[in-house]
Amino acid sequence: MSPIRFRGGEFAFIDWIRAQKSPPGEGLILGPGDDACVIDLGADSRAALTTDMLLEGTHFDLNTVSAAEVGWKAIGVNLSDIAAMGMEPVACLAAVGLPEGRGRKFAEELYRGMRKCADRFGVPIAGGDVTSWRETKTVVCVTALGKSAGKEPVLRSGARTGDVIVVTGELGGSLLGRHVRFVPRVLEALTIVRGYAPHAMIDISDGLSSDLGHIAMESRVAAVLDESRIPVSADARKASGRDGRAALEHALHDGEDFELLMTMAEGDAQRLVKDKPFTTPVTIIGTVREGNELFIRGADGAERVLEVRGYEHLRGE
Repeated sequence: MSPIRFRGGEFAFIDWIRAQKSPPGEGLILGPGDDACVIDLGADSRAALTTDMLLEGTHFDLNTVSAAEVGWKAIGVNLSDIAAMGMEPVACLAAVGLPEGRGRKFAEELYRGMRKCADRFGVPIAGGDVTSWRETKTVVCVTALGKSAGKEPVLRSGARTGDVIVVTGELGGSLLGRHVRFVPRVLEALTIVRGYAPHAMIDISDGLSSDLGHIAMESRVAAVLDESRIPVSADARKASGRDGRAALEHALHDGEDFELLMTMAEGDAQRLVKDKPFTTPVTIIGTVREGNELFIRGADGAERVLEVRGYEHLRGE
């Protein structure tokens, strides 16, 4: 069997960065390769730092979404990364590059969207930077700080043979609007970490197949998804009707769902599903086993290799 393969580009570049020899830095526990870096603050305290850049034309289209929705998303994607580490968000910094002439009204609406998302989780926007340039596109970059929630950070590398694979919410079709209106699963992640002992966790930003591939590669395990258990969203079915791709394909490979994908002991997962400690649905969708590939099991029980697909920057390089 061949190992999990990404198509190069962005992820190959990240692997190259990780391979470079550089001083680890005092207190740095975890560097590039997870949803956030982790720093030891002493006294059994940990901090997480993450940053995400949104580019007009790639991450949002101002012909179809508002400035406020872009602001919400800019904060939300960072809070989602902090949540995926099982940590509690503390503060954000926001930097914005605006085209000359776009105007203060746009900037204020963008900020209101940021504040709406940040305020929902009690997270202050503590500072940042505002610039203008002669290009025609808007750029928004947010950095988020998180702290340990009484537990060690949950990494992508912790999946164990015998774990089950669990996902929150429904998947696919996010580009119909949910990619700018999602609610980051901060409260769900903290509840799960405090009561159900996840071994590995990631947020689904690149797509289910791609992000499960990251867990499997970092944990050096294989994973098997049950086709019939994958929670396919109504948006995925609607997208299928528009482009002819199967709704399941959208659920497997579309990016920007920003749901939590995790592995944990089967008993903990069953308890989580039974307890329903929050309103967001939780579904067991597969298992972890020895190996180095991804598989998907059909309704007939037959398994086939699951190709890693999803959005990737620097494609073809």
